[in-house]
Amino acid sequence: MELELFNFVESVTEYLETSRNKLEEACRDINLYFEKVLETYNEGYLNINSRVKGTDSLKEKVLRNGYYKKYKTSKELMDNLSDLIGIRIECRFIEDEKKIYKLLKNHFNKQDEDGYYYNSANKNIKLELVGEQPQIQKNGFEIFRIDGVYNFNEEAINFELQIKSLVNIFWGEIEHKVIYKNNNYTLGDEFIKNIMISIKKNLFMIDSQLLAIDNQFNKLNATDPTVRKDQIQKVLSKIIYDIYSMKMKNSIGFIVDFRESCDTIIKYIFRSNNAEKLDDYSETLLKTLNRLNDISKNKVSFKREILFERDIHFKDEFCNIIGGTILKSINGDFNWNLFFRILFEIELGNNAEDFENFIIFFRNSLYENINFVKLYSKFNCEEAGKIVNSLMIEVAQCFSKIDSIKFIYDRSIEELKNILDNVINLIVKNINSYGQWEKEQKNYLNSISSEILTKLK
Repeated sequence: MELELFNFVESVTEYLETSRNKLEEACRDINLYFEKVLETYNEGYLNINSRVKGTDSLKEKVLRNGYYKKYKTSKELMDNLSDLIGIRIECRFIEDEKKIYKLLKNHFNKQDEDGYYYNSANKNIKLELVGEQPQIQKNGFEIFRIDGVYNFNEEAINFELQIKSLVNIFWGEIEHKVIYKNNNYTLGDEFIKNIMISIKKNLFMIDSQLLAIDNQFNKLNATDPTVRKDQIQKVLSKIIYDIYSMKMKNSIGFIVDFRESCDTIIKYIFRSNNAEKLDDYSETLLKTLNRLNDISKNKVSFKREILFERDIHFKDEFCNIIGGTILKSINGDFNWNLFFRILFEIELGNNAEDFENFIIFFRNSLYENINFVKLYSKFNCEEAGKIVNSLMIEVAQCFSKIDSIKFIYDRSIEELKNILDNVINLIVKNINSYGQWEKEQKNYLNSISSEILTKLK
């Protein structure tokens, strides 16, 4: 005969599954509410994660805490379970945890008859803010853990709100998945305890070092947004390289140097998101960091072909030559394949559209040349446009001959601009009419081709 307590456990989990749709809806509401509360707080806040408690987790908690002895019915237990819904506010540094908690205390500024605090804009979501924060856990470490209640369709649903910095999120993963979930470890074991304390201290040190770096960035670059943007891009580029180099090593057994590819991908991401202002940069930074965090958990195959959802369409002849050349090599050249594999994984959506957008991005990086103005000053608009187009088509033809990913790197683009600038200066100096250009253009185009093939091949 089965123990009665297991009948209770089963009834509790059945009650949970019956209520899951309702709880998931309530969870989304709470998540959205806190996103709105924090949307104006840009410094430190990263993201909000939420979940409804899983069946296995609930079973384990009921047995571990002896809830089958404390509660008579499934509903009674569920009504008293504080973390039925879990909301986690994620931030950069431990210092930011305190700032966000203070912000929440300022926002939830009215108290009801049960002692919970709420904001007059939404009386249905309440927090218990009387207790000491951060709380001290059984392991001796601190955590911002706040009980909350959501009055959802005239029913009180409990939730637990946590505020965690990046290092504390990582610490929680270590503690939960390595120690808490491993029955071979004993938390009372002095050796294990000392090791965990040492790990925690190291994480605190990392947090303080990262905070010091961030403060230094802010101090040095408060008046120089361009420098700060460059630093953000360099940091993200390195993160991409670190993630994919490790996955490459695991997948194919060795690593090729693709750091410049990462630099180009990051420039494209920020440009395609129109991140011209620092606020836009911050938003793109957070979005990209979150995406990279997801990618870091996924398995990546470096041996699969890249596929497109539809035929690729190009804006003009320049894009057609460049894009067509890359398409021929994308599944035959490892560097091109790796480049677009990374780009497509970071930029979720349509591969065909992302490919077309990148080709336009590369086109614009060359067409946006201040020296082209000299041609428009000497010739009429139509004539200057034709000359510019001829020069750029010659560049594209050289690209098709070289067919190397190095062509799209910053150093190559600067070299291309220098070559074009020299030829433009000669045209402005020596060509006096469009008719003369038509007669002599071959010499100038050959000069471009010769220089490019010599310096970039």
